Amino acid sequence: MRWIFLLLLLGCPTRAARALGATQPFALHKVAEGIYTHIGAIALMNAGNEGGIANLSFIIGDKGIAVIDTGGSVREGRRFLAAIRTLSHKPILYVINTHVHPDHVFGNGAFVAPGTIFVGSRKLPATLSAQGPYYLKSFAPAMGPAMLADVTIVPPTLLVDRKLRLDLGDRVLILKAWAGGHSGTDISVEDMRTKTLVAGDLLFVRHIPVVDDSLLGYLADTRELALSDAATIVPGHGPVPQDWHRAVAKQAAYLETIKAELQADLKQGKGLAQSVQHVGESQRAQWQLFDDYNARNATTGFAELEWK
Repeated sequence: MRWIFLLLLLGCPTRAARALGATQPFALHKVAEGIYTHIGAIALMNAGNEGGIANLSFIIGDKGIAVIDTGGSVREGRRFLAAIRTLSHKPILYVINTHVHPDHVFGNGAFVAPGTIFVGSRKLPATLSAQGPYYLKSFAPAMGPAMLADVTIVPPTLLVDRKLRLDLGDRVLILKAWAGGHSGTDISVEDMRTKTLVAGDLLFVRHIPVVDDSLLGYLADTRELALSDAATIVPGHGPVPQDWHRAVAKQAAYLETIKAELQADLKQGKGLAQSVQHVGESQRAQWQLFDDYNARNATTGFAELEWK
């Protein structure tokens, strides 16, 4: 099913270029004390936006910096690094990849440097090894050879099994590996000093959630996320919500709708072709990029629920 995800991400260069021109300043938003996020475009990856559709964050501590996701190209990664350096010249101690998808890891090459440790799920090295070359090949038509020329697959060497504690000096980060749902390689990063949770694609805001691994797993992760005691949650896509509880509830409602409608179709003996025509339609007005991902989500969920 992942090839469907890739084809959807490729999209139309003209449309994405309108959504985010590469010449726009690399804006950083202060989320909390010492924590900044670049909000990616709600669009599909292509050369016009440098693959810049994911939210990228960094946390500044006394000892150094932790970068969380690096962008959809080395070019975006370099712009991100340059933006970081406008605020701090402390060493980048860690580069944390929240999961395997190209919009979050293709910028890794810009951050390779002596002393910088790459961090990710224990499942991430094998997944990158298996899927990385295919990602590069699949994105070539939309991203173009120049944009992908410097992209290298950089696996993590420090792995998160369940939880991992990183110390930036005056602040401790808790990294958590999630059971699986969005990608199967998802981790979150919580700054204990400010109670800011960088959730990666465990949470989507405005951008329709994308189910790449398991509908049931993603729903379980979303329900667990709702129990967080975080003051702020930074999503993987879309603006940082003022009320993250409402944002999580909205995502849960969408996933619950997909699940319930698929289960009803399966009970009635309907096939996939019938289901994808209507499942989730009641949620259309709630999400951007609905036509790009909803049928894909229904397809993944149908295949999973069919075996239950």
